[in-house]
Order: sequence, then structure tokens, then C-alpha cells
Amino acid sequence: MMRPSSAARTGAGLLCLSVLSACAVGPDFHAPPPPRNMSYGVELPVSADAGPLRPDAPVPDRWWTRFRSPAIDALVDRALRNNPSLDAARAALRAARELTAAQRGAYLPQVGASVSPGHQSFARTLASPTQAGNSVYDLTTSQLTVGFAPDLFGANRRAVESLAAQQDVARFELSAAQQALAANVVVAAVTDAELRAQIDETRRLIAIQRSIALSIERQLALGQSARADLLAQRALLAQTEAGLPPLERQRAINRDLLAALLGTSPGEVEIAGVELDGLVLPADLPVRLPAELVRHRPDVRMAEAALHAASAEIGIAVAARLPDVQIDAAAGSAALHLLPGFGPGTSFWTVTGSITQPLFAGGQLRHRQKAAQAAFDQADATYRGAVIGAVQNMADALHAVLADGDAATAARALDTAAGDSLDIARRQEALGDVSATTVLQAETVARQARLALIQARATQLTDVAALYLALGGADPGAPEGRGTSR
Repeated sequence: MMRPSSAARTGAGLLCLSVLSACAVGPDFHAPPPPRNMSYGVELPVSADAGPLRPDAPVPDRWWTRFRSPAIDALVDRALRNNPSLDAARAALRAARELTAAQRGAYLPQVGASVSPGHQSFARTLASPTQAGNSVYDLTTSQLTVGFAPDLFGANRRAVESLAAQQDVARFELSAAQQALAANVVVAAVTDAELRAQIDETRRLIAIQRSIALSIERQLALGQSARADLLAQRALLAQTEAGLPPLERQRAINRDLLAALLGTSPGEVEIAGVELDGLVLPADLPVRLPAELVRHRPDVRMAEAALHAASAEIGIAVAARLPDVQIDAAAGSAALHLLPGFGPGTSFWTVTGSITQPLFAGGQLRHRQKAAQAAFDQADATYRGAVIGAVQNMADALHAVLADGDAATAARALDTAAGDSLDIARRQEALGDVSATTVLQAETVARQARLALIQARATQLTDVAALYLALGGADPGAPEGRGTSR
């Protein structure tokens, strides 16, 4: 009867270890199901002004280009290139990828080499360790070591799974930061155009009101007007003039914000090309139902990835309470001189194995496992909160867009009516039916209506940007490098 060779026995042992290492203790992660019975509280699709809200409309990756403004496109592209927060997020993602790759290396044997030269003196009263009996000698030990820890209960498997999920967290965090940055740049650019238009209209309104005050002064001198009318007009002029500095202050602060978003200092931003009238409102706006929304929102995906990492940490904590196997081998040479030498009688080798089972650790391992379970429960609650927050955010954006449509329609009607009234007043002035003061008063109403229209249009544009942000941008794709869940 033939006995199995040493190599065959070793191979069989390694096969058994590999089969055992295919198991991973702890819970297997499954993505949470999409939310059910959740709605936005609005009837879809409907819109009075901003175009139809279409659930089937795609969300473009570069959604800000739908405003048809090369200036805004340039600002967003510049921010995406230069913003320090994005640089930090990209670096965090690179670090997460490298940590995951490093942990995967634990699946393979660890190989090392060492050379230890030494000059030694041995006590003459003791027997010399050398064959020649020398008390002073040189000894150089050279060896190659190989260590391998079979992943019997999946501790490393869960560690890789946790780090890969944390890599997903970093990836979705970068995606969320990019979307938020783009939306903030669009809002800041639209706000700058709005404030610039408001400042121009306010200055025109001040000039008109000054002309009305001068006209009343002349009428007062001729006894055709009362002093109370003049005082009332001066008060109205002062009120309008008082509104100009806050607008200029808001624009300066907004430009500082835009400079920070672009990764520059104040004074280095040029956005003169952004004009409110030149921005195009998208003809149709996409809508995602709650079940689809959570698969596109990077903040929800980030919370899901964090939940996955917490699940894997439970497996790591469980595996820490189970036996650990370590196999080590070493081979080398010991030579009686300072240079490595390999010759007859100088070589040595050793193969060792160990099994370690924690017996008592003061309850540390048990409490760490319970802490990992509690952390998972915390991550689960955070995920559910992220889903609710995403749906609320989307509902708020939809309500705003729908209300903006009605407000813009009313503002345009007011602007048209005020403009028509001004045209009639000018024709009446040409015929001598009304005074110049009446025309100036009609122009005042028209300028105030234009201010209201400017605000309504800017609100529409910024709320559309908020809607795209609420949608989560284009599909961020499937998670990369996620650890295996069996």
C-alpha cells in the first residue's frame, strides 16, 4: 500500500484551508429595499410656467448646460477643476482605494528576507559555539521567511468588504460634492445677475423719483401742489435710495462666495457674461419617483455604503472571537564571516504552524461585537433618515418649481400691464392730457413691476438648479470594488 507523499499531504491541507476560508462569519449584507408608499404630495406632471415635469425625462450629467449660458458653463467647469473641497474629496477617494488594495494583499503569503551580520566575542569560561572553538568570531545569518494566515472565518474577507464599502462612501461623497458645487455656482451666478439687474433698475427708479420730486417742487413754487406731496415724494425717494446699499452689499458678498467656490480669492472672478435675460429656462424638467430617487441620490448611496461597511464590521468582530491559524516557514544560511555565504553545512530551514484561540479577554471581544452591532443599527437609522431627507428635499423642490411658475406668470402679467399703462400715459402726455409728473409716476410703477419680474425669474432659475440637485445628478453607477457578500 502506497503512502501519500509529503507534497500531496501539504496540498490536501492547503485545499482544506482554502475551503474553510471561503466562509465568512457575520451577517451578509443586502441592499435595503426601495421605499414604498412614499409620495411628494403633488400631482405629476403639471407646471404652469417652468415646463412640464416629466418622470421619463433624463437627467443630464452636465445639467447646468440646459440654461444655455456659456458663461455659467465656464464657471462651473472652473469650479470643478479648482475647488479645494473637491481636491480633498478626490484625495480621500484615492486613499480609500489604496487601503482596500492593501487589505486585499492579506489574502497572499507574506514574504520577507533578512541579512544579519555580526562580530561577536564569547566568554572564554564558556564553551564556544563555533566548531573551531574561537571566542571571537563573525556570524552572518541570511534567511527568507514566508508567513501565511488562512482566512478561516472570513476576518480578512470582511475587512476587505468594509474597506471597499468605505471606498464607495468616499466615491459617493465626491459625487455629492460635485453636484452641490455645480448647483451653488449656478445659484451664485444667477444671484449676481439678479442683483446687478436690481441695482440697475433701482438706480433708474431713483432717477425717476428725483425727477418727480423736482417736478413737485416747481409745482409747489407755482402754488399748484401742496408741501405734503413734496414731503411724501422725498420720503419715497429716501426709501428707494436706502434700498440700494443693501443690494450692493449683497452682490459684493455673493461675488466673494462665488470666488471661494471657484477656488480663488475675491476680486479674481469675472462673470460679466451672465445676464438674467440671457438664461434659458429648461423646457421640460425631469422627475424621479421615490423608489428611483434613492438609487440616484449620492447622499443616500453614501449612507447605504456606510451601512454596508458597518455590516462587515460585525463579521470582523465575530471572527476576532474564533481561532486564528498562522503558518510560517523560514530557510537560510549561517556563515562565520561578515558576508552572506551559502555552502555545505550552512543552510537551515523551519516550518511552524500555530492555532490561537482567545479564551479570556475581560469581555473585550464580546463588547466589541455588541458595539459593532450597535454601530450597524446607527448606520441603518442614518440610512432611513437619508431616504426621508431625500424625498423631502425633492418634494420641496417640486413645490417651489410649481409655485415659481405661477409667481412668474403673475409677475409677467404685472409687468405687461404696467408697461401698457406707461405707454398710454406717454401718449396722453403728447396730447397734453396729462402732466410729465403723471408719466413719471407711471414709469415708477413700471420699474417696480420690472423689479418684481426680475426677482420672480431669478427665483425660478435658482429653484430649477435646486431641483436638479435634489434629483442627484446623472446615475452615479454601480459601486466599485465592493466586497463579496455571500
